[in-house]
Amino acid sequence: MGESAEMKEQIAELLKGIDRYNPENLPALESYVETQAIENTYDLEANLAVLKLYQFNPTFFQTSVTGQILLKALMNMPHTDFVLCKALIDTVRLEEETLYPILYIANQLETCQFREFWTFLEQNPGIIIGISGFVEAIKKFVCHVINITYQTIHIDLLTSLLGNISDEEVKEFMRRHGWKRFAGGEIFIANQEENVKTKNIKENINFDSVAGIMASS
Repeated sequence: MGESAEMKEQIAELLKGIDRYNPENLPALESYVETQAIENTYDLEANLAVLKLYQFNPTFFQTSVTGQILLKALMNMPHTDFVLCKALIDTVRLEEETLYPILYIANQLETCQFREFWTFLEQNPGIIIGISGFVEAIKKFVCHVINITYQTIHIDLLTSLLGNISDEEVKEFMRRHGWKRFAGGEIFIANQEENVKTKNIKENINFDSVAGIMASS
């Protein structure tokens, strides 16, 4: 068993029962958050437990740990982990200098402003220092959005949405997702019409119910 897996089991034991809310467990849980950031692993339940302990014990609040938790949650989009984590953090805390940029890029991702996101991240690379695999995880999310949104997309737009990736990276994403390139720089993503499902709704109304309505009017 690897060190990370062993730590995961130890943390799972800590989170059982009433001991989950024991602030004495915070150092171990905070260390586990750091491990997740470095080793690119993820444990939402443990991270939510940290934020809940901060909520119950405001004097123990650690901005850096909270930032790591939020960034790890963003890496799991399109799941709603970020919303769950944000809900456990006091609004005043979210306005702190270290956390505000994370809220800013989260909004850009949630509203699919991907080109703006990559520009901001390029200008502020310190936001994700120490978070292994962050860029790759966001590119995966962008590809998810592209897959459910576009039927065809020009290669220039695709490249910019994915952070001005190289031609080799474009080819890799095409291979991975089954995209096909046409002449003129257009890339076929998917036939979105096939994803639209129609549903016939049929209601049966018997004569007695109609007669009752007519009699009461």
